[in-house]
Amino acid sequence: MNLSVRQMRAFLHVARIGNFTRAAEQAHMTQAGLSTLVREMERMLGCRLFDRTTRMVGLTAAGQRLLPVVERVLTDLDDVTSRLGVEGKEARQTLRIAATPLVSSHLLPQVFRDFRLSHPTVSLRLFDADLRDVEAMVASGEADLGLGFFFKAASGLERRPIGRFHLMRVAPSASQEVQAATGTAPWTALRSVELLGLPPGNPIQKVIDVHLGTIGRADAQRQSFNFLGTLISMVEAGFGTAIMPTFATAACRRHRVQTDVLLKPKVSMDFFRISKRGARDSDAMADFVATLEEALPALSR
Repeated sequence: MNLSVRQMRAFLHVARIGNFTRAAEQAHMTQAGLSTLVREMERMLGCRLFDRTTRMVGLTAAGQRLLPVVERVLTDLDDVTSRLGVEGKEARQTLRIAATPLVSSHLLPQVFRDFRLSHPTVSLRLFDADLRDVEAMVASGEADLGLGFFFKAASGLERRPIGRFHLMRVAPSASQEVQAATGTAPWTALRSVELLGLPPGNPIQKVIDVHLGTIGRADAQRQSFNFLGTLISMVEAGFGTAIMPTFATAACRRHRVQTDVLLKPKVSMDFFRISKRGARDSDAMADFVATLEEALPALSR
């Protein structure tokens, strides 16, 4: 037995109104269509549900027994679907963003503020984590969007470039003033300096090491730190010079360090957003990404 919701709703309309014509009007369908649904239901149950006369339609004994069951089923179904609809709408209005620490601390607060002003009904949640954890959170559905330098897409994830940055030198500054603008320097300027870096397995560091190899510094022994923010602070304290994307320029402005885009060659790196493969952006997500893309270029200035 597999009664459909449409059949049960047709039965309920007729049972409550006692007239096929008026029941069809209330159900926004033709009388013929309504009658067909009721007849199909009677055929499946093997009994008549209504006594039909020219003046009225009344429930049979079988129809009277069925009525409270159908009412209960449809009421429960309507209650559940209504609650699920509200929950789904709330979920669609909450954006969960996972990002690496420097993105979380120096970019997203401003982006979140601008987005909230234009989208006051959308709730934003931020998770700051390292690159692998960002990928894991997006893959598990804990986050809707991940941000960082992803050099390849993990299984089940889709990545899209939303910004481009260049590698720069971050060196201790002799001045007590915060540097106003980023300069330029050749890679050869790194031949004789004490270097700090990210862990050797870090994707950004792997790109850096390729270019350090061209000036004889590929095997340089160096202290390494997991986060760009730590590297910047260690440079400021005079422990060495670091190489990182110009993406970190805004963070460097808060420290007494000197920043110079590295030339000969000028090395570019794409900044990506990742999401679950096949997932469609909601309108709110599309607007958030647009706000982010507009804000990214300021990080290199």
